[in-house]
Amino acid sequence: MFKHILVPTDGSQLSEDTVRRAVAFAKETGARITAFFAKPEYPVTYFGEGALIDPTTPEKFAEMADQQAREVLDFVKKQCDEAGVDCQTMSTTSDIPYEAIINAAEKAGCDLIFMASHGRRGISGLLLGSETNKVLTHSRIPVLVYR
Repeated sequence: MFKHILVPTDGSQLSEDTVRRAVAFAKETGARITAFFAKPEYPVTYFGEGALIDPTTPEKFAEMADQQAREVLDFVKKQCDEAGVDCQTMSTTSDIPYEAIINAAEKAGCDLIFMASHGRRGISGLLLGSETNKVLTHSRIPVLVYR
């Protein structure tokens, strides 16, 4: 069975619900968890007539992203600690979350990716895209989708 599970999270309510289920699943199967958060890249600001200028420096933006990653991953760590599940955390900076998730799972040596899905179907799913769908179609590691 699965022994090392990557749990990507973005800190949303859906992700928190998925984390709770992933922790229960890991406890039931005796697996350990690596929690993962993809931090956003610094947004490039274009200057020009009528352009809005973001006063945030790249350093300040990175500091805020690091803080968000700590908060989101601390939630997972706390859930794992309370359940007695071994947990490690990792984050990276990427504006392409599905690639970052797959790379994190490979780097950590995970044998399962356990992630959420918003369950969008039809045209909204097509237009909005789905990081979960992209992970499903590009990963060689099995993916368990929780809805």
